[in-house]
Amino acid sequence: MKVIETKLPGVLIIEPTVFGDARGFFVESFQLERYREVGIELPFVQDNQSRSSKGVLRGLHFQRTRPQGKLVRVSRGAVYDVAVDINSNSPTFGQYVGAELTEENQRQLWVPPGFAHGFCVLSDIADFQYKCTDYYFPQDEGALIWNDPEIGIEWPIADPLLSAKDLLNPSLRELIDQEKGR
Repeated sequence: MKVIETKLPGVLIIEPTVFGDARGFFVESFQLERYREVGIELPFVQDNQSRSSKGVLRGLHFQRTRPQGKLVRVSRGAVYDVAVDINSNSPTFGQYVGAELTEENQRQLWVPPGFAHGFCVLSDIADFQYKCTDYYFPQDEGALIWNDPEIGIEWPIADPLLSAKDLLNPSLRELIDQEKGR
């Protein structure tokens, strides 16, 4: 397994070892001791899977008081996956890391608790899987608008398909103002 550190503290790109031949391939998508060795030590309590079509953008999501760490991967298709530092005390606040995750490259992205997360689908269909370190609580969810110019994410699609909810997400500046007003 190869681990690539990113410019965001704790956000890692993981390239698991893939064993393949003419019959197909085998990959360990998670192995507790190996992931602990690279600093992913939080227990996972929930596994999720979504299927989306080309051009769908989901995000940028997070939980406010019960932040989830997410180990994400694609088992079918291809996505551009993004983590955004939303910790206002961090030197990398408002910065993002993006990585292409595909069924071919088998890459994973570790998004520690306290980061916003989102992805857009590059292939006709994508099956996106993620392990979470805390349960999903709808009343605790937060989000950022996908195209916030202050963050400046260079999405590989220009006109994504968004949920009605994600169309209304606030900017980073609006989020900070909301937090100050609490």
